[in-house]
Amino acid sequence: MGRIKQLLPLGDGPVIKYCISSIAASGIEDIVIVLAPGNKELFNAIRGFPLRVAFNKDQGGEMADSVRTGLCQIGPSATGVVICLSDHPMVSEETFRDLVALHGKRPDKILIPVYQGKKGHPALFPAPVAKEMFSDLNLRQLIDRLPGRVNFLDVPDEGVILDMDTMDDYRIILEKIRAKE
Repeated sequence: MGRIKQLLPLGDGPVIKYCISSIAASGIEDIVIVLAPGNKELFNAIRGFPLRVAFNKDQGGEMADSVRTGLCQIGPSATGVVICLSDHPMVSEETFRDLVALHGKRPDKILIPVYQGKKGHPALFPAPVAKEMFSDLNLRQLIDRLPGRVNFLDVPDEGVILDMDTMDDYRIILEKIRAKE
C-alpha cells in the first residue's frame, strides 16, 4: 500500500488500535504483538494496551518469522495461540470468544473461522502445534500437513475475510465501519 497500513485511521484511532481493542475486549489476556525494530510510530500507537511487544529482527522475512518471534514470548501454560493479522481489523470480539470457547472443547485442533463458505483469520493453533513452526514450517504447512487436526468454525463475522491489501480494501473497510456507527 506504500505506507504503514496499521497506522491508517479507522474509527477513533489507527487500524492497529482497532485490532487490539477487539482482542482485548474478547477476554484474551496474554497478547503479544510483533513489530519491526525501529517502528516508533507503530510502537507509540499501541501504548497503553495490555500487551507485550516482541521485535522481529528479520525485517525482510516471512510472516512465519514474526510468528516464531511471538511464540518465544508465550508462557508455558498457554494451551493455544490465536494468530491474528493486523490487516484484518474488523474481526469481532465474539469471533475471538467463539474460537477460544471451541478450543476449550477441542484443544488438539487447529481452528479456522469460516464466513459464508470462505476461510478467514484469525486461526487458533494448539500451543504444541504452533511450536512445530520452529522446525521451519509455516502456518500453511502446519495446516496442510495433517488436515484431520483442522476444524472450521462457521461465524457470522464478515471481518474474518476482510483484509487490507490495497487502498480499495481499506475504503471498503472504512465504509463498513461507518455503517456500524
